[in-house]
Amino acid sequence: MMFRRLSTILGRALAVALSASGLCMATPAGADMGMAVVPNQIIYPGQEIPANALKEVEVTNPNLAAGYASSIDQVAGMISSRTLLPGRTIQLSGLRAAYAVKRGQTVRLVFSIGNMTISAAGAPLDNAAVGDLIRVRNVDSGVTVSGTVMADGTVQVVTK
Repeated sequence: MMFRRLSTILGRALAVALSASGLCMATPAGADMGMAVVPNQIIYPGQEIPANALKEVEVTNPNLAAGYASSIDQVAGMISSRTLLPGRTIQLSGLRAAYAVKRGQTVRLVFSIGNMTISAAGAPLDNAAVGDLIRVRNVDSGVTVSGTVMADGTVQVVTK
């Protein structure tokens, strides 16, 4: 109990000392705090975000939580994982890349070693975006392999 009281008193004293010495940075009125991206219509979870549904606005709230999108390029084409409301900033943590492969569709499996390349048809066991590691079942043999989703929609099989 005594330790809590002492730490509270020390914390308050440190805050007062920092503000008195000018080490706490306050944002001056009218300072340029950058831009933020906000939707101009409701965007629902799972919906792809079109560029025409977004606008950039100047940030005027110094207490705005960090991690918001500052450019339309960061948001356009992404998928929202939560409901986005008009005029509210878009948190980057609430976005994900669009899936390049979807569960059940047919993809091309590619395995390369040296000059030899083997390819086969496969069925992804999960949805995945470019760069994700995913499990894919070889349609011909039934063997399940793991691979990385490439930009062209193929899956580059990794060795164990």
